[in-house]
Amino acid sequence: MKFLLTSAAFDHEGTIPTGYTCDGEDLSPPLSWSGAPEGTRSFALLVDDPDAPDPDAPTMVWVHWVLYNLPPDLTKLAEAVDPDALPAGAREGLNDWERTGYGGPCPPIGRHRYFFKLFALDVGLPDLDEPTKQDLEESMNGHILAEAMLMGTYQREQ
Repeated sequence: MKFLLTSAAFDHEGTIPTGYTCDGEDLSPPLSWSGAPEGTRSFALLVDDPDAPDPDAPTMVWVHWVLYNLPPDLTKLAEAVDPDALPAGAREGLNDWERTGYGGPCPPIGRHRYFFKLFALDVGLPDLDEPTKQDLEESMNGHILAEAMLMGTYQREQ
């Protein structure tokens, strides 16, 4: 079975609805997954935008969400995830606004791509004390069993 990440809010390569962006309520979208490989001990989620600040001349990858130590029996995240409602042991890292939690699309110019990447890991990670994306990637190195990806796009009204 293929490891898949989907959202009831938007299709892969589809437009992310305004409610999940800075132009709306800035809620995290509902996510669900299936087909995690045998031996999965935890999941990690990274959401980023490789088109920042301008998709015609990107200079950085903007990180929107860092989440890790999701339990292996978890198969979804509800819309508008509240940090207090995360499963026991789950942790959030720092996004590029230098805060924990989800920060939705808010592109300054053009249509950007937003990659939701879910990693199935063969370990539960230690408490990394609000890691950055880079910190989390370093901790996951050598422990990734599979990766599922969902990409959505968004462009602000001018």
